[in-house]
Amino acid sequence: MKLDSLIFAAHPDDAEIGMGGTIAKMVSGGLKVGIIDLTKAELSTRGNVVTRQRETDEASKILGLAVRENLELPDGRLEINDDYLKLIIGKIRNYKPEIVFAPYKNDRHPDHIIVSQMIKKAYFLAGLANYNTTDADEKYEAYRPKKIFYFMQSYKFEPKFIVDISDFFDTKMKSVFAYKTQFYDPNSTEPNTYISDPKFVNYLDARSRFYGFQIGKQYGEPFYTEEEVELDLVNLVKSLG
Repeated sequence: MKLDSLIFAAHPDDAEIGMGGTIAKMVSGGLKVGIIDLTKAELSTRGNVVTRQRETDEASKILGLAVRENLELPDGRLEINDDYLKLIIGKIRNYKPEIVFAPYKNDRHPDHIIVSQMIKKAYFLAGLANYNTTDADEKYEAYRPKKIFYFMQSYKFEPKFIVDISDFFDTKMKSVFAYKTQFYDPNSTEPNTYISDPKFVNYLDARSRFYGFQIGKQYGEPFYTEEEVELDLVNLVKSLG
């Protein structure tokens, strides 16, 4: 299956938190969107791999994903090596997305940083015809997506562009709350974490409102790119009319 957009994340729930509204918007617009989680988040303080998988399945349905996979790499022990790169490159070459998304390069969670670096390297190597990813029975031709964009997690950056998610914020939050074990639950007896604090959900709402305000909308999601992005001025003017 060819995808229009492919998102890579370190853990299930990362993509929903960082760009769930944008994912829902792309799907609503008829695009085929997939997420590839690199780990099962087996080191998470709350929940376990079984509950996380059920939650991931529910979130994927809410977002209307065409594809969701997990590479089952070791949580907390991610590193850049040829074996991991070949797995990622194989997915890029197989699904041939027009756009790839990855976590921003700086974050409080070391796994997010490593994934950002890995995806950037895989994005480039995927386009090299002489980079061989032969793995068992799978071999794909060289392919490089048109763009790679980075989504925000914990640490802020100066956005290169902001996506209006006003019509899709509720869908984003439904996909986030599908991860019931991870977020605030007054009845939970599990230890508190950075994201289980009720203030975290308030922060997500406030952050979305802040970036929405920057573009004159109710809710927005920020993105970063190391390359310049073309502005379709004609269609922009028409959309404002």
